[in-house]
Amino acid sequence: MSLPRLGVVIVTMGNRPRELEALLASVEKQDVPAARVVLVGNATPLTDVGRDVTKVPLEENLGCPGGRNAGLEILCASGEVDVVVELDDDGLLVADDVFRRVRQLFADETELGIVGFRVADEHGRTERRWVPRLRAGDPMRRGPVTAFLGGGHALSVPMLRRIGLWPAEFFFGHEETDLAWRALDDGWRILYEPELVLQHPRTSPARHAGHYRHTARNRVWLARRRLPIPLIPVYLGVWVLLTTARVRSVGALGAWLGGFLEGLRTPCGPRTAMRWRTVWRMTRLGRPPLI
Repeated sequence: MSLPRLGVVIVTMGNRPRELEALLASVEKQDVPAARVVLVGNATPLTDVGRDVTKVPLEENLGCPGGRNAGLEILCASGEVDVVVELDDDGLLVADDVFRRVRQLFADETELGIVGFRVADEHGRTERRWVPRLRAGDPMRRGPVTAFLGGGHALSVPMLRRIGLWPAEFFFGHEETDLAWRALDDGWRILYEPELVLQHPRTSPARHAGHYRHTARNRVWLARRRLPIPLIPVYLGVWVLLTTARVRSVGALGAWLGGFLEGLRTPCGPRTAMRWRTVWRMTRLGRPPLI
């Protein structure tokens, strides 16, 4: 197969100018250049960015998935790229061969839909929650998975044209799972490749405003949109128990419960449940759609 053309999408709120500048510099240093780099400003004009990139300043904050969609729509419509690499604006590509490796992975396998990068802090450590499998003890174990991290990954453009883009209504939280489940149900493969590293500071997801409400609401939406009906109460019941056991703050637990109820009451978007053979495929990969 001919080598695919790569594009890049980065979404920023304009509040990390030094980190963004370092990331853009690391993108430029790749030994295989991107055909096009799209920088999306979520409610920021991007006037202080001097790099030669396609700038998309949005008047309002569309959230992470909505911002990414703004960039993906441009690249998918352009016909210039076959694979899109998406990177967090506070991440950093520490090696200069990332794009070359990504390009070869997609060239070698036509059914490859998503490649997940290994996220590591400035000391090279990968937190357990950054490893996209239940048995997360070895972050260097490569292989097929059922999930990927939003901070650094690559998406097949042919796959996106078949399954659609990010669920913009999620705004923040579990949008990667929604996309991954759709990809798996359509027959695409998700690969975790630990040799592809995105350096990222160690942070807590709870740093984001509305974290507990959004993640709870979106988890309910995810179940309602993608799971076979018999699995919905099981999936949600498991997460009620896990959250009750994990969250120590009364305020955080209250916000999570409020989001959970919001997810039950409000429209979740179009429902297209995965097939039972996809449930079995995910189970064989070590992560059934229950946890």
